Amino acid sequence: MRPLNALVAALRNEGRGTVPDFDPLDGGSRARMLFLMEKPGPMTDDARQNGRIGSGFISRDNDDPTAEAIFRFMAQAGVVRQDSALWNAVPWWNGTRKITGAELSAGLERLGRLLDMLPELRVVVAVGGKAAKVAPLVAQRGLPLVRSAHPSPINRAARRKVWDKIPEQWSEARRFIAD
Repeated sequence: MRPLNALVAALRNEGRGTVPDFDPLDGGSRARMLFLMEKPGPMTDDARQNGRIGSGFISRDNDDPTAEAIFRFMAQAGVVRQDSALWNAVPWWNGTRKITGAELSAGLERLGRLLDMLPELRVVVAVGGKAAKVAPLVAQRGLPLVRSAHPSPINRAARRKVWDKIPEQWSEARRFIAD
């Protein structure tokens, strides 16, 4: 976890917003699957001044509906926790779910550093349309990319059939790590 913690510290020093830690119960730098979400949410923020305080981690154990869906979908897809890591295309939480083009570009510019820290990585799962913008970078690295809908309650309400297919998409990603 040490190199990943150093990356988080460097991103925090940029002052763009709150950057959650990697979940130490996940695969860390030995992860073979990277689930790249779009942007941290409020329950990753342990420094909030108003409302509920989050965990400080990007984690399937967070106390919110998206994390609950991630936990359930990972189990349904047979994704072993130690094989996976969760991260975001935009690594900073700045109080809004909105993602600007500038934020996304800045996040993607920094993603290469993370990929360098995952020597056993075999597949990237782009979770959501904004996260899928990583496709060129992932292709440059010679890694397969699996696209997935985002497991947010908003997506569940608006596009239930697409949301219901998420475990199948995540299960498809597992074939890239089959031994």
